[in-house]
Amino acid sequence: MKADYLLLVLGMGIVTYLPRWIPLILLSRRQLPEWLRQWLDFIPVAVLSALILPALVTTGEPRHLDVFQPALLVSIPTFIFAWKTRSLAGTVIVGMALFWIAGKF
Repeated sequence: MKADYLLLVLGMGIVTYLPRWIPLILLSRRQLPEWLRQWLDFIPVAVLSALILPALVTTGEPRHLDVFQPALLVSIPTFIFAWKTRSLAGTVIVGMALFWIAGKF
């Protein structure tokens, strides 16, 4: 029984790390075209947006659209502050303060 668990953990490790290591090994010594590098820069923003946006605009079970929930109303001025100042610490402080204020109402 313990050998089965060991094989399971080994298999999970292989399927987790192979897709990460193969491109790293194959592409680490190559110069990528500029258009590909620019395209790859958008991936973190796209992933973060895909994770955050549903939480900001939907609520309940089953999920339904709710554009007047506090999280979305707070995120808009916080996003504007982040865009204008490019300050991570300031953005976190402004977002937390606005969320605290929104919770009071």
